[in-house]
Amino acid sequence: MKHFKLFVILVLATMFSFAQEQPATDTSSDADKLAKQLANPIASLISVPFQANIDFGIGPANGTRFVLNIQPVIPLSISEDWNVIARVILPVITQTDVFGESGNQFGLGDALVSSFFSPKAPTSDGLIWGIGPVFLVPTSSDKLLGTEKFGIGPTAVTLKQIGNLTVGALVNHIWSVAGASDRAGIDNSFFQPFIAQNFPGGYSISLNTELTQSWDYNTTTGTINLIGAKVVKLGKQPAQIAIGPRVPYGNGNTAEWGFRALFILMFPKG
Repeated sequence: MKHFKLFVILVLATMFSFAQEQPATDTSSDADKLAKQLANPIASLISVPFQANIDFGIGPANGTRFVLNIQPVIPLSISEDWNVIARVILPVITQTDVFGESGNQFGLGDALVSSFFSPKAPTSDGLIWGIGPVFLVPTSSDKLLGTEKFGIGPTAVTLKQIGNLTVGALVNHIWSVAGASDRAGIDNSFFQPFIAQNFPGGYSISLNTELTQSWDYNTTTGTINLIGAKVVKLGKQPAQIAIGPRVPYGNGNTAEWGFRALFILMFPKG
C-alpha cells in the first residue's frame, strides 16, 4: 500500500508542477505527436513505461497486491519495409493474503517477452499491424508470485488511427512447455481491446480491458482501465504521466477494485 501511495503522490505532484510551470510550447505538435505514438503499441518509438497497479479485496481474505510492471519497448529496423518491436514486461510484486491467508510476498514475477514483426507503413486502409512470438519466462522469486513454467505462443496486434482517435486490439495465447512438474500447466488466452483519444497539448484519455481466459480451469479474469494522461518534459527528456481507476471482473481470484498509475520515458528519434 505505501508503495502505491508514494507513486500516486509523485505522479500527482509532477502533473501539478508541470501544469503550473510548463511553457506554452508544451502544447506544441511535438507533445501531440508523442501522445499519438504512445497510443500505438508498435510505433517506432523507444519507450520505458513504469506501470503501477494496486488491487484491493482479492479472494476470501481480502488481499492486496501492488505490481510495478517495467515494460521497455524497443523498435528495430530489419529492412526497408519492416520493423521488429521487442517488448518486455517484468513485474515487481508485493502482495498480502492474495491466496487466502497466505501472508506477505515480495519480489519478481514472471517476465513476458514479445516480438512483433510489423510493416513500417500502414495498409491502404490505414491498418497498422504486427505479429510474432510471445514467451513466458519463469523469473519469479517466490512460488506465489509466478507459475514456475516456461511458456510460448503467438501474439498479434492491430489498430487504426483516425485523426486523434486510436482503436485496436492486442491478443496472445500461451501454452506451457517446460517447468516445475508439480505446478499446473498453462493454456491461457489474453485479449486487450483499446481505444484512445488524444487532445491538444499532449493530453489523452484511453479505455481498455485486459482479459485472461484459462481454458484448463474455465476461469476468466480481467480489468477495465480508464486512464487520463499528459505528455510532459523533464528538462529535455520527454515523458508521459497517467493515472486512472481499474475495475476488476471475472470468476477467478479477482479483486474488488483498484487503480493504475504510469510514468513513461520516451526516446524519440533525432
